[in-house]
Amino acid sequence: MQEQEEEEAELWRGKTQAFRNLYAFLSQVIPYQDSDLEKLYTYLRHLVLKLPKRKSGPGYQFDEEVELDYYRLQKISEGSISLGDGAAKPLDGPREVGTGMVRDEDVALSSLIDIINERFGSELTEADQLFFDQLAEAAVLDDALRRAAEANPADKFQLVFREALESLFIERMDLNEELFTNYMSNPEL
Repeated sequence: MQEQEEEEAELWRGKTQAFRNLYAFLSQVIPYQDSDLEKLYTYLRHLVLKLPKRKSGPGYQFDEEVELDYYRLQKISEGSISLGDGAAKPLDGPREVGTGMVRDEDVALSSLIDIINERFGSELTEADQLFFDQLAEAAVLDDALRRAAEANPADKFQLVFREALESLFIERMDLNEELFTNYMSNPEL
C-alpha cells in the first residue's frame, strides 16, 4: 500500500514539475491572458520547494536553491593586448578611502520606464506607468509589506519584496481582468 502511494506521489511530482517547466518555457514566447494558469504556476513553483525530498536519487537537489534568473552577454571591446617587453608603469595603491556604502539615488518612475525600455528593448509607455502606479499603491497599502520595510534594512527587505512583487502582479492582473470582463459584459457600465 505504501509503495503504491509513493509511486502515485512520484507520478504527481513528475507531472507538477513537467507543467512548471513547460509553462515557464512557453510563457517566454506566448503571452498568456489566463490569470488562473499564472496562479497555478506560482503556487506549484513554491509548493515543490515544500515537498519532502525523494528517497531515491541523488542526495542533493539544486533546482530551486541555485537558479540562474538572468544572463546577459555583451561584447565590450575587441582587439589585442600587447604583452611585449619594455618599461612597465608602476602600480599605485588606493589614495583615498570611503565608507564603502553605496548610496542609490531615487529615480522617478517615468525615468525607470525609460531605463527599462533602453536596457531590455521593450516599448513601455507612460500609459504603462499607470499599471506600475497601481502596483506601488497596492504595495504601500499592504500592512505586512510595510512592517517588513520598517523592520529591515533595504538589502534584506529586497528579498521579501521580490516575492511580494510577484503576488502584487498577479493580484493586479486579476483585478484588471475582472474590470475588463465587467466592462465587456455590461454595456451600461
